[in-house]
Amino acid sequence: MNEKAAVENLQVIRTLMERSALYRRTLAPIMILAGVSGTTAAGAGWGFATVRGFVLLWFGVAMVTLLGALWLTRRQALKDAEPFWSAPLRRVTQAMLPPLAAGLVIGVSVLVAFAHPAPADPPTGTLEMDGMIWLPATWVVLYGCALHAAGFFTPGGLRWFGWILIICGLSVFVGMALTDRVDSPAWWSQALMGFCFGITHLAYGIYLYLTEKKLPA
Repeated sequence: MNEKAAVENLQVIRTLMERSALYRRTLAPIMILAGVSGTTAAGAGWGFATVRGFVLLWFGVAMVTLLGALWLTRRQALKDAEPFWSAPLRRVTQAMLPPLAAGLVIGVSVLVAFAHPAPADPPTGTLEMDGMIWLPATWVVLYGCALHAAGFFTPGGLRWFGWILIICGLSVFVGMALTDRVDSPAWWSQALMGFCFGITHLAYGIYLYLTEKKLPA
């Protein structure tokens, strides 16, 4: 490690220690935004039975949440006279990027694979979401890994939250293996996404608000 990188790492560590309360304050509305978006999408998409509709719905939710998170982060940075694209934010982005990119590629690949109608026999075709519970489970695991990685640069509770999501996603695969069930109905996928990307985020955001430490004047 060269001297410039070492100095930057020390600056990032000191910044994270000094501004832990600030980052915790920013994280709370982001989690609540994600929770509201996820819960609303799960309810609105309850009748979505096709893979294409499911993937497009949750890609839209991810985009809305990402744009909202960037806006909230920028607003908090302006309010506290802090740079938006700071060294800690760059580190968090770099940490989260690999698992999030993997989830995006998997989603796009599934979307392309199911882009064309299936033959009429069987009638339901391969466009149906039935039996596709592995897709949201994979997204949940990868997203949990992203939060766990970001947790090393943000309040420590984020790592535990990431573990909760990882365990939820892996439990689906374990359950499929133990019960030999692969014919999951479409609503299972919406329920899993609504719980992991909706309810859990709302609960964590509310917890952050209730336990927030006020910054000194």
